[in-house]
Amino acid sequence: MDCLLPRIVLAASLSIACGALRAQAGTMDGYLGVPGERVDEAFGGGFSMYVAAWPLLAEHPGPQFQTGLFGTWMHALAPDGAPEGKRYSDIEGGLGWWRDTRFPTATPKFIMGGVALDFSAWANGPGAGKGRDWQKPQGKYGVAQLSPWVLWPPDGLNLRQGTCGELFGYGYLPLPLTEPKAKTAGADVPTGDQCWTLFLSTATFRGPVAFFTPFFFSCVTVERPELRGLFLDSRPANPNRALQMETQYVPAAVAADRDGTAYARIAPTRFPVTADGESILVHRITSYRRAALWDPVARWFAGGPAASGRIDEAHAVLHRVTGKGWSSWRIHTPDVAKEARVGIDWQAFATPFAPDPHTFGYRWNADVVALDRREQGGLATLPEYFVREGEGKNARWRPRAADAVPVREALARVPLGERPEKRPEPYVTPADGCWVEPGPVAGPFEARLGDGSTVVYRWYRFADQPALRNADLTAAERERLQARVEKLHRSWTADRDYLPAPARGRLAELDPALLVTPPRGLEVGHVPIVTWQGLR
Repeated sequence: MDCLLPRIVLAASLSIACGALRAQAGTMDGYLGVPGERVDEAFGGGFSMYVAAWPLLAEHPGPQFQTGLFGTWMHALAPDGAPEGKRYSDIEGGLGWWRDTRFPTATPKFIMGGVALDFSAWANGPGAGKGRDWQKPQGKYGVAQLSPWVLWPPDGLNLRQGTCGELFGYGYLPLPLTEPKAKTAGADVPTGDQCWTLFLSTATFRGPVAFFTPFFFSCVTVERPELRGLFLDSRPANPNRALQMETQYVPAAVAADRDGTAYARIAPTRFPVTADGESILVHRITSYRRAALWDPVARWFAGGPAASGRIDEAHAVLHRVTGKGWSSWRIHTPDVAKEARVGIDWQAFATPFAPDPHTFGYRWNADVVALDRREQGGLATLPEYFVREGEGKNARWRPRAADAVPVREALARVPLGERPEKRPEPYVTPADGCWVEPGPVAGPFEARLGDGSTVVYRWYRFADQPALRNADLTAAERERLQARVEKLHRSWTADRDYLPAPARGRLAELDPALLVTPPRGLEVGHVPIVTWQGLR
């Protein structure tokens, strides 16, 4: 039989080889967007929100898999007259899966995701940043551990395995932990005093966990003095942030029948669903004036009454969601040009809605979406097969029943993901320098995490942790910081509310192995620092 090549508008190398249909590996990627009403720029003192956490795919499909769940990008608010040009820097991160994850599971992890100028460095948490070469830290010293009760693994903050639809509450607000500096690393450029601090609201831990050192954002101005004062160390945040779910890779396969009609299969992709068949995904997006927390803490540090740590909702604004939403998810093979990639007909099976003015979710078309309705832990599985219909700008991938896909067997032969065979390398911190001088005061201790890895951690005096030894602080400045944090450790316990509580849903839990108790005598002014993570 002669080999025939079908005509495919996708420009993909799909073929019929000697009578046998051949499929090609591809990907599904793009964004899901949540439009909201704008708020006054006076609310530039940080944000909080509750987002659903769930296993997007039933099994982690291998090292190419990268997607966030719903999250945001918090940029510095540009002052009037700011110089033109690229100066990308923000706090993003959130829940998801990343290509550099070494101990992946179907359950998402959380990273902080601070980005220095134009991705010159990024900081994902204490000891976690761009790459693993400690000779080029590139953000690995950018976050300081604040909580004495929570471990932060360099591979990401773990949730309890099996989390499915519970709400994960988090936000960033600045704390006046350090003083502003007129010089940065000896150069005549300033560094601000805003320590953007991650607060969590979960079923098993509430309160501040870690913060970006101001030097992480300002250090680039030593070489770029024209950018002084433009980053989050000193500027308020832009409260009108994008809220989206960014997907960079979900495995897919594409094939064509003998007439050239293209079909696709995606890895079974799920969203959490209630017994009513609805997905509640984002709740209580809130922005704050700096006075919501900064002012009472500053008065406390100046000798006034102790601040409770509870964020003052009189200085808050709830963002209203419109109940609308959009999708740019596409299916394509690697050789298709970006401008030729075809989007999914998302509206064929998902309808965005707002059950109240401050909550966003989807309703599903039960004719094409498989709904496992439960009171807790239910999942909506999106259509697995699609057909490409239409031409040009009107082309869309539309759901198709499996038994109506003539190339189903060819698509089934393409593996949707590949598990790595070799054992992942451990994360290892240096055994010299600031890690041992002055070094830890207790440890090592071990904890076995739900992702199968083990972490080794040691207790450091707060001001002596490696991140603060690399934060452009003098010994006297670190001691003032130590005194302030000792106040926090005595007063801000983990059994009280800090962020405003959710009005619906159940809260997610952290991996129980991440919750620790300080050794006797180290309850105040000391923090646990993970120095190794790997498989035993």
